[in-house]
Amino acid sequence: MPILDVFIRIIVAAVLGGAIGIEREIREHTAGFRTHILVAVGAAAFTLASSYGLDGTDFDPNRISAQVVTGIGFLGAGAIIRYGATVRGLTTAASLWTVAALGLLTAQGFFSAALITTAVVIVSLYLLRLIEDRLIYPRVGRLIGVQVVFRRAGYTPMAQLFAVLQAAHVVVKEVTVEPGEDDSDTVHLLLKLPRTLSTAKLTAMMTELSEVRSVSVD
Repeated sequence: MPILDVFIRIIVAAVLGGAIGIEREIREHTAGFRTHILVAVGAAAFTLASSYGLDGTDFDPNRISAQVVTGIGFLGAGAIIRYGATVRGLTTAASLWTVAALGLLTAQGFFSAALITTAVVIVSLYLLRLIEDRLIYPRVGRLIGVQVVFRRAGYTPMAQLFAVLQAAHVVVKEVTVEPGEDDSDTVHLLLKLPRTLSTAKLTAMMTELSEVRSVSVD
């Protein structure tokens, strides 16, 4: 394969992977802009190696590409985090998996499929999120920001809090932990409340927990 074709396919994979990674970077996820670029470029490089680097050998070129699909699952699993009863990072893991597919497509020269896939993913991450926030969530519940200050640091206070939220059918959308200077943690939560649960009742439930020092609504 001419070096120019290799260059074009690697660059296209990096650009398309970066376009998806920008949204994850804006959302401040662990796997962001650079990670998505590296996954796309790595998948493209493996595909080029399997498709063109093994010409004239007895090796099956499809085996390397197949292992890319399997291997990206381990990287995606690393992006999934469990907070008590809530799991975060599934969207990031799915985007990494899709970016690997983009690398495979661009390395094979299937640019039209790669561009269409990128467009669909970007629409899903940006536009559909706006639809969820403005049309769906207001009908099935409401989003509020809550700041919780624990009496001490560690997993136990967090587990106690998430157990209460799960029992009240509250969905945790985002979690940010801010370590305190006095051996305590402050947790910022974005919660989706069911229509039957008021903000006052939720804060009262959280304040009653033995590990909670204070609760405030942003």
